[in-house]
Amino acid sequence: MPERTVVVASKVGLHARPAAVFVKAAAEQPARVQIRKGDGTPVDAASILAIMTLGVEHGDEVTLSADGDGAEESLDALVALLEIDLDAQGAHPPAQST
Repeated sequence: MPERTVVVASKVGLHARPAAVFVKAAAEQPARVQIRKGDGTPVDAASILAIMTLGVEHGDEVTLSADGDGAEESLDALVALLEIDLDAQGAHPPAQST
């Protein structure tokens, strides 16, 4: 199962709008994606409740893992989201390739 580790760039971490944007993008991926903070238990990246319980703050390192068809591409898309400040004025998620 491929994994990627990334530092969360959003100033508010994965709370409010950035969490909603991330969860929506995770739900649209062809592969099933999980996220964990540190050595914690992985949770479903497409669940807003699960994401909120992680308590991810700005600068925290998280690890994404994916299983299924398109796993690598799914991870690439979600890592790209986490690398930008999703709560910044005018910030837009990267375009998704089809």
